[in-house]
Amino acid sequence: MSINIKTRDQLVGQQVPNVTFHTRVADSWKDVTTDDLFKGKKVVVFALPGAFTPTCSSSHLPRYNELAPAFKENGIDDILCVSVNDTFVMNAWAADEEAHNITMVPDGNGEFTRGMGMEVSDEDIGFGKRSWRYSILVDDGKIVEAFIEPIKEGDPFEVSDADTMLKFVAPNWKPQESIAIFTKPGCPFCAKAKAALKEKGLAYEEIVLGKDASIVSVRAITGKVTAPQVFIGGKYIGGSEDLDAYLAKRA
Repeated sequence: MSINIKTRDQLVGQQVPNVTFHTRVADSWKDVTTDDLFKGKKVVVFALPGAFTPTCSSSHLPRYNELAPAFKENGIDDILCVSVNDTFVMNAWAADEEAHNITMVPDGNGEFTRGMGMEVSDEDIGFGKRSWRYSILVDDGKIVEAFIEPIKEGDPFEVSDADTMLKFVAPNWKPQESIAIFTKPGCPFCAKAKAALKEKGLAYEEIVLGKDASIVSVRAITGKVTAPQVFIGGKYIGGSEDLDAYLAKRA
């Protein structure tokens, strides 16, 4: 790998590159400019080596997508994911990851990446020219802060993550414990449990039985055959009434 990238100090205070991105929306081509993405907005950008690659798919993209509501609550208008991939690949990746909270930016020709001074050569692994992993906070096109991964072997992922950026944007922010809830379609107790979580402002991931998993999974994990079943921060809470009791203790 050949690495010669800009430093944080070289980026902060600079304008983002003036680039036109060729995107595909439904069945039509749509050109999107840098002004479309940044003008008059406060935007977080995270850039990565490639769609569907391990760290990008397991950690980088999913966590930004998960924390998008917290970013918006703290004044961020949009979150952009930039990669040197074409629009078809980026669209397919977004659909596969259900990354509905992220604007995917296909830097297919690498113009934005080169303009940022973040292009690297990954020809040794057959990737060609790609982006180094980094994140930036941009206000009206001007780079306010940059978190650039250290130059070392492998695929470092230490500072460009969503949590680091959100803590910079909102220093008093504290991460919420992860919540998962197994539900069944048409289940009134499931609806009650979800409403209780929403009332407390708690985000959760819903696992719908018959679609995302089966009752076999619930029985194997909890020993139960009913829904809902709730987990918070790695701890099994139980059903709807158990959740009510848990939330009452936290109040």
